[in-house]
Amino acid sequence: MNLTDGLLLDTHVFLWWQENNPRLRKQTRQLIATADLVCVSAVSALEVAIKAAVGKLRLRAAFAEGVSQSGFVELAIGFEHAAALGELPRHHADPFDRILVAQSRVEGLALVTHDQSFRLYDVPVVWA
Repeated sequence: MNLTDGLLLDTHVFLWWQENNPRLRKQTRQLIATADLVCVSAVSALEVAIKAAVGKLRLRAAFAEGVSQSGFVELAIGFEHAAALGELPRHHADPFDRILVAQSRVEGLALVTHDQSFRLYDVPVVWA
């Protein structure tokens, strides 16, 4: 798989992209900028909404607006993703991250993350 063919951004990576946060490495930012397809999962929108509702996160603009303005594609959660989720080993307890792993597998996308726990899964990873 050519990593510029398709990427799936972990929630924090999308937020770092939006903020132009220096924690997102320059080479990773360049890879995202030149990829043919960059997806942001609906599960990231759920995660952000939950964190915003409890005061753990503040967004400058609506999440969907940020995805659209970045030229990224919304990746809905489907039945095939749910089935793949059920087959994953329990390496990671975070349900949001487990859905991202399942989506990465089903869609054939490289997962862009800073979360080292993704090393335990058989998915292509780009380290942010």
